[in-house]
Amino acid sequence: MTLPPIAQVSAGWTFGALTLGLAGGLLLAFAQPDALPMVLAVSEPVGDLWLRALQATIVPLVAALLFTGIVQTVATASAGAMARRSLGYFLVFLGFSAAMALFVTPALLALLPIPGSAGEALRGSLGGTGAGGPVPGMADYLRSIVPTNVLDAAANDRMLPMILFMSVFALASTRLEPRQRELLATFFAAIAAAMLVVIGWVLAVAPLGVLALSLTVAAKSGAAAIGALAHYVLIVVLTGAVVWLSGYAFAVLIARKPPAAFARAMVPVQVFALSTQSSLASLPAMLGACRKLGVRETTAEFVMPLAVSLFRATSPAMNLAVVVYVAHWYGVPLGPGALVSGWIMAILVSLSSVSLPGTISYVASVGPIAIAMGVPVGPLALLVAVEVLPDLMRTLGNVTLDVAVTAAVDRGVPGGSSDEAHD
Repeated sequence: MTLPPIAQVSAGWTFGALTLGLAGGLLLAFAQPDALPMVLAVSEPVGDLWLRALQATIVPLVAALLFTGIVQTVATASAGAMARRSLGYFLVFLGFSAAMALFVTPALLALLPIPGSAGEALRGSLGGTGAGGPVPGMADYLRSIVPTNVLDAAANDRMLPMILFMSVFALASTRLEPRQRELLATFFAAIAAAMLVVIGWVLAVAPLGVLALSLTVAAKSGAAAIGALAHYVLIVVLTGAVVWLSGYAFAVLIARKPPAAFARAMVPVQVFALSTQSSLASLPAMLGACRKLGVRETTAEFVMPLAVSLFRATSPAMNLAVVVYVAHWYGVPLGPGALVSGWIMAILVSLSSVSLPGTISYVASVGPIAIAMGVPVGPLALLVAVEVLPDLMRTLGNVTLDVAVTAAVDRGVPGGSSDEAHD
């Protein structure tokens, strides 16, 4: 799906707006406190309007992308045994990635807790709610995931019931006769394309929105805001690093590649991925790594494009890490129902976020998970400005797992690559 130029907003401009807003807010707070009320009277409504515009795109965008993503996945599965084996590896690892975050991120937060003063200051400046009521029991949770009215579920941000309905609806559409199936696929692809244009317009003014939000936050919370954002980046990057390192274990244990050979083959791929922050742009380098590892070209040329399109190994873990972090930040309890909802949503949303730029992917992927788990989405409008840093780990982990899974698929094909890699 091709995005118009207006959607291609530089992450550098957004990060620069964040830096400028934090510096301006600190300067006002310490040097010109008398001017704060006048400045906040402008920055607060501007930031709030931009946040509302961002939130308004989440439900229709995710519903349409999920439909097209599931239809594409089913079509891929019908392409033959190698495609089904590839999808099997993709789904198993995405499930592991999501489950891992539910254990690793809380453990990291217990080891490196959110600075108390920073958390309180940011909660006060960003607003939002923390724990607001009793956690529903498992019976209530199970009843809630099947909507009696899917439109009502979507209107009230009941994300998991809406997503599950759309998943079943997409699967049902694949059983229709070709003309009807193509009509539905075209309809939802058009909705997704139109919503991407809208979110592109919203993100085109991201520097202005982030500038207003960060100025407000810094003016109200002081230097604590900078420490809190740095802590957030550290926790999310460390969670992604676990997924990245698991790619080496996958290559050794499942693909049966010698660890030293796999590590050597990945070095040029990872350097290129870090410089471009794009798995798609790294595709030629990944194909070269597969050749070094003895993966047959027929396998690599079939599986690798699938992996780039459908398999984002770090997405479930790092998206869930963001939501778990915000939940701890706001004191939102995460009961079994919320954890299951987050796990399911992280996998489904990962499959639907095909070929999206980093900022759009962040909004479309993290927002639905936060809504499904009952976690405030307001902080995401500020956290997206520092996504340029975690995105490096996302790309690093994705390219590593793409090569590892391709090698594992090739090993399962009769006459596939041998256990010994060659240069």
